[in-house]
Amino acid sequence: MNKKLSIKTMTFVALCTAIICILGPLSITIPISPVPITPSLFGIFIAAYVLDKKWGTVSILLYLLIGLVGVPVFSKFSSGPGKLFGPTGGYLIGYIPLVFITALFIEKFEKKIYMHIIGMIIGVVVLYALGTAWLAVTAKMTFGAALMAGVIPFIPADLVKIALGVLVGVPLRKALKKLN
Repeated sequence: MNKKLSIKTMTFVALCTAIICILGPLSITIPISPVPITPSLFGIFIAAYVLDKKWGTVSILLYLLIGLVGVPVFSKFSSGPGKLFGPTGGYLIGYIPLVFITALFIEKFEKKIYMHIIGMIIGVVVLYALGTAWLAVTAKMTFGAALMAGVIPFIPADLVKIALGVLVGVPLRKALKKLN
């Protein structure tokens, strides 16, 4: 196994991290929820297609670290420990298993696009579970109230992000494979 980190891998990790950093602050808040709607999931799905599970996870960890140290890359151009460890931080931390699970399914089932979608859905469900539990505990809400605030309103938009992720990710992955 090649233990050297290639320039190509570093570049793709940096680009995917940058895409997520650009998409993260763009958000819409709906009046019934403290959790904003952002296009971040789309960027994470692209990272899962471009990178493997290991480097996709590194990309998310870099994004979270960038936000943690104060660069305004989280929703509404926010950052810092208060945001990452606050009531909606579980959704941010949930990006880690989301990218890992999605990339795992993409790698394992390269030509079965329906399995990519299943991987994305499983990843989003894990993200929802982690984020909802975190929201319930930190905001002192019941799990049901946290589910209503942090999941139910987001399902339609997240399904659109999954569809866009597949529509853009599959041809992007094919094009990048031709560059090897």
